[in-house]
Amino acid sequence: MKRRYTNAENPYQLALLFCLEKANEFLRFHDDRGECHVVCESRSPREKPGRGKEDLELEVEFRRIVAGQHFLQSSGVAMPDFEINFVSKQANSAGLQLADLIARPIGLRILRPTQPNRAFEIIQRKIWRGPENNSMWYGLKVFP
Repeated sequence: MKRRYTNAENPYQLALLFCLEKANEFLRFHDDRGECHVVCESRSPREKPGRGKEDLELEVEFRRIVAGQHFLQSSGVAMPDFEINFVSKQANSAGLQLADLIARPIGLRILRPTQPNRAFEIIQRKIWRGPENNSMWYGLKVFP
């Protein structure tokens, strides 16, 4: 990203922004105002989850996003219902395992759209198509 953009964002922080935007839109569409916990795998293996330098940087960015203060966000769109939690890799979280399992087929579909991808064929039916049942690309955000 540094070669392509003069002010390149941290890819983890940028991905967090994109995920929170889509999750917030989904929750608002379904009129869900409850608390939503965002679980992130700790990136600081030598520290307790949430205490390492990388985790703290991601949490600061998370707080900025949910407050509606990230410079790439639509002006002032706050997302107050989100809370961040960090878990260690050793916790073997089922949710994080599921995220890992679906990430590769989605990535392969983006990078090699003509390649057969049976896993993606199953996953695509689960991707939110937006408030008007648009194409599955509505629920995905591809960058750049």
